[in-house]
Amino acid sequence: MTALRTPDEHFASLPDFPYAPHYLEDLMGFEGLRLHFVDEGPPSDPVALCLHGQPTWSYLYRRMIPPLIAAGYRVIAPDFFGFGRSDKPVDEDVYTFAFHRETLRALIERLDLERILLVCQDWGGILGLTLPMDMPHRFERLLVMNTVIAAGDFDIGDGFRAWRAYNANNPDLAVGRLIARACPHLTPGEIAAYDAPFPDTNYKAGVRRFPELVPDRLEASGADVSRRARDWWRNEWSGDAFMAIGMQDPVIPPPAMRALARIIRGCPAPFELAEAGHFVQEWGDSVARAALDAYADDPRA
Repeated sequence: MTALRTPDEHFASLPDFPYAPHYLEDLMGFEGLRLHFVDEGPPSDPVALCLHGQPTWSYLYRRMIPPLIAAGYRVIAPDFFGFGRSDKPVDEDVYTFAFHRETLRALIERLDLERILLVCQDWGGILGLTLPMDMPHRFERLLVMNTVIAAGDFDIGDGFRAWRAYNANNPDLAVGRLIARACPHLTPGEIAAYDAPFPDTNYKAGVRRFPELVPDRLEASGADVSRRARDWWRNEWSGDAFMAIGMQDPVIPPPAMRALARIIRGCPAPFELAEAGHFVQEWGDSVARAALDAYADDPRA
């Protein structure tokens, strides 16, 4: 498998992201590829597993990492293959639903993560929400932001169709500029940090491929496992849950998130951020603090 590796100097100046990189180069089933992850906080603490989406990377969680650590969590924030500091296979056919899902399963098992708070958004949720049913003893809490369980039996919506078409028509997607439009409070340095993983279009195979992988029909890859996950969240989940919604998201709008809230057993009324869009983590300090306060109110905390 031919893969590109973004030179380290592209990550030399990352505003508010002082975290040392950690790598796995022999992840079971993915030998020959190097996976990057943030690992902050004492190893004995419960784990906040923070999963990003497309076209971002673990940098998206920089506003949430400090309050999570302060609350007593060890934060693990991986970069999917094709994103961030992780290796980037050149062949777009490598990127499949199963490829990414198995990456996460292998990472959890390799690091032996337990007492997990799953923190997820976008593809972090599309993939991550299918994991707890297969390893329920490892997960105890959920913090979910703008995402879906893509079971293939619902209308994905005009907003997502428009985004998929836009992504397909822009194979050299200007990642930083895209995120800046949704997050006008970002500084030039923060915008540059989102461009850092992608020196040129050859590094963007994963960016191009992800929107095509959303299970939007019954027979699509990932649809069956997503339907099983939906049933599990509705009937079997017994942990704490918290949902935050970026109300300005045109791709996964509030009605889709409220539908997800009805699926997740015990999910309270969502925390709504009127000014936030799809990349909710850019308002993540307030999201993390609200979730932690809600968990603290739970008698099981």
